Amino acid sequence: MTTGNIQLLGDTLAKAKAENRAALIAYLPAGFPTVDGGIAAIKAVFDGGADVVEVGLPHSDPVLDGPVIQTADDIALRGGVKIADVMRTVREAHAATGKPVLVMTYWNPIDRYGIERFTEELAEAGGAGCILPDLPVQESAVWREHADKHGLATVFVVAPSSKDERLATITAAGSGFVYAASLMGVTGTRESVGESAADLVRRTRATSELPVCVGLGVSNSTQAREVAAFADGVIVGSAFVKRILDADGDEAAGLTAVRELAAELAEGVRRDS
Repeated sequence: MTTGNIQLLGDTLAKAKAENRAALIAYLPAGFPTVDGGIAAIKAVFDGGADVVEVGLPHSDPVLDGPVIQTADDIALRGGVKIADVMRTVREAHAATGKPVLVMTYWNPIDRYGIERFTEELAEAGGAGCILPDLPVQESAVWREHADKHGLATVFVVAPSSKDERLATITAAGSGFVYAASLMGVTGTRESVGESAADLVRRTRATSELPVCVGLGVSNSTQAREVAAFADGVIVGSAFVKRILDADGDEAAGLTAVRELAAELAEGVRRDS
């Protein structure tokens, strides 16, 4: 039986910590702008300095994603992206770079595809695990059993609204890292939202030894540096997607843009700079 790369994910996050920096985690949807173009974009982001990439499984009703990622998902879905393409994206991105690649997906597609089949194929593709933003922890036992069997991380999402007791339940069930979601620039001022993210990281760490990585609407090195001061990892998604959308079909320009953004962010997550 093939096992996935949960160990590689753990080692990668530990290595960033040993280098006194936060890990840079990038998000890009599979099949965007095309399947091949998406694979090339992930390689470019790794090339620029990302430590880990989350491959989004495009969904027709992405409740937790903003307009930029929804636009990319629409493009991928119109292009006919399938779960097989997501697996191929993971396989090729990992094989080309040796870096950890996760899948970020809503629960419904996995449920329809079959948990055993999904975990087996993801492990076979060299995947490191899954981020499951809408799977309630109390309903996750069967998924976790299969993920553990195949050496895959189960990353759950916590939010500033999560109470301490709830955080403890979530972190006890999760593996790989904890995804701390915050709302920078959406509610309140930047400053107070930064504070709520820092507070969420502190509260989450009190319940677990797992690294805590923050997805915050970070789009430049200044913001990355701010988050790196208190988090183990900085997660960036929309900013990468936007660079490809802005390239307006010019694939080479899009790849250059995401590589440059990754390099800029990789500089930002170094705490000593």
